[in-house]
Amino acid sequence: MAQSRVNDLRRQWHSFADAGALRDEVLRQLSAAAHAAIAETGAFHLVLAGGGTPAAIYAALIGLQTDWSAWFLYFGDERCVPRGDPERNDTMARKIWLDRVAVPASQVFSIPAELGAEQGAAAYARTLSGTPTFDLVLLGLGEDGHTASLFPGQPRDRDQASVLAVHDAPKPPPDRISLSARRLSDARRVWFLVTGEGKREAAQRWRRGDDIPAQAIRPVGGVDIFTDLDLGAAAASG
Repeated sequence: MAQSRVNDLRRQWHSFADAGALRDEVLRQLSAAAHAAIAETGAFHLVLAGGGTPAAIYAALIGLQTDWSAWFLYFGDERCVPRGDPERNDTMARKIWLDRVAVPASQVFSIPAELGAEQGAAAYARTLSGTPTFDLVLLGLGEDGHTASLFPGQPRDRDQASVLAVHDAPKPPPDRISLSARRLSDARRVWFLVTGEGKREAAQRWRRGDDIPAQAIRPVGGVDIFTDLDLGAAAASG
């Protein structure tokens, strides 16, 4: 159960006693979101994040009672390493979750990062060209405030691009592919999953309204941040 909720102008912060309580609530809300989308449109369009917190949620999704044939899955970013590399976000999601449920393979849209940043970004942009507004986007928050592979000091949007080629990333590997801030914001819901003491400074900066990459994700309905950090009740602008 959430310990507290704090609203600011575009963000709702949900604080939990620990990562387990956070996981359980995210699972409950994710199940409800999938059920509602499938009932309304016959499909659930979900963007996946990488990292340890999402991995725990994906593992728990194996037992979810849902119509897996209605799920359409995308990725917020990917590292430019060979397909199947353990460093890839899609490798993690497949190993922990997707290889164990009945989501059709044709409805899992991996980023072809093995093609390199430029070619892979162009190919994924074509994949997304006919994709509607996402039902839900899952994102993380890096210690430097980055989200997906949108890093400080680098472009978050480029013209009307939906997918960006990322070079010189401050974390290895230097070449990556990321959905742009604009495309990540084209969603009915955006949830940030923020756990661990190492994320405290970045979360506090975000709360203050500092210009970190996560700040650029601005869906019409605002964002929800699920965290196991007690950040107090001070509001932020932006």
